[in-house]
Amino acid sequence: MNNKKNIHVIVATGEWDQDNLRYRRHRLAEYLESHPDTEEVIWVCPSITKHAESFRLLENGIKQYTVNDIHSHKLSRFGRYFDNFYKGKLQRLKKYLDGKSTQSSLYLWCTFPGFPGMVDLCAWKETIYDCSDYWASSITGNKNIVLMMREKSILQAEKRIAENVDTIFCTSDFLYENLKQEYNIKADQFVMENGVEYDLFQTSDKPTGVERKSDLVLGFIGGIKPKLDFDMLYRLMSLKSNWELLLVGPDGTDGHPDFKKLQSLNNVNWVGKVPPMEVPHYMNALDIGILPYKKSPYNNAVFPLKLFEFLGAGKPVVGMNLPSTQKFSEPNVYEYLINDTVDNVIETCETLTSTSNASIVKRRKELAASKDWNNIFEKMYQIVMK
Repeated sequence: MNNKKNIHVIVATGEWDQDNLRYRRHRLAEYLESHPDTEEVIWVCPSITKHAESFRLLENGIKQYTVNDIHSHKLSRFGRYFDNFYKGKLQRLKKYLDGKSTQSSLYLWCTFPGFPGMVDLCAWKETIYDCSDYWASSITGNKNIVLMMREKSILQAEKRIAENVDTIFCTSDFLYENLKQEYNIKADQFVMENGVEYDLFQTSDKPTGVERKSDLVLGFIGGIKPKLDFDMLYRLMSLKSNWELLLVGPDGTDGHPDFKKLQSLNNVNWVGKVPPMEVPHYMNALDIGILPYKKSPYNNAVFPLKLFEFLGAGKPVVGMNLPSTQKFSEPNVYEYLINDTVDNVIETCETLTSTSNASIVKRRKELAASKDWNNIFEKMYQIVMK
């Protein structure tokens, strides 16, 4: 009988609390950490901050292993995709895992294409690529020499991972098809969309310091990034001065002028980043969740975390330019707009406010409950442990 415990190594995009947001990989790590067959979870990540010690035990029991970037400048991040720049920094981790390999089963979960040499680092029992982004595509849609070099670097790293792991999970149909077309995939491949911590959103608590000032409150909660259509939001909120837009999340726009312009409106309230456990409170401060994405190759692959979180809180959702979410479109639940003109957004929001009732709220919650993270990760875990 095999009584070995499992060590799960997760290759992540950054340090655990880098921007105070909880992504899919955070929830995966917590699920694995809580599993009775787990010995430990190691979060391997690049760091723009120089750390003297690679290993650090986090408060949640997860062990973090940082790999220092060669420089803090963004351009230096290309080193994450080429062995020569990080291989030596992984030697302490390799020695640690080699020492554990006779008593424990080692599992590698790559959640972005960084450090592709991890696939060959040690004797893994199983290797997994959990693909949640169209990594090589620019989030802004811009094209220049630097971005082309970035794309080439990421593609060669992703190719190495995708063609050598045992199992691939994708968060959208687009990502599933893209990997199949771009690479010679030998692994078993599955679509596993993002989910929701359903129980967390079953609260009536509201945030402190946020007062309702309008007839209708639209809300976006998450990282504020250039993939959002700030220009459309500006035109929308200019036309509907009796409505309010509540934005909750850290500014990842790097000073984007369209975001600054949007903030200049009196009916736009950006509160910045908030603790993850308070996100459900902000859901209760709005009437309609909005997913205002631009049309772009990057957004074709996006399956936003907030879709089922809005629904879990009983809120209707209006989304646009997120084709991977269209399969969940349902009247008065998730209104996916093919025609994302400002007039159509206004008409849809007005319809939602006039048709909501207890049975519709129940349906929203039922859909969200079917996408609880624990259910999703349990399915993934059973596939990996087959």
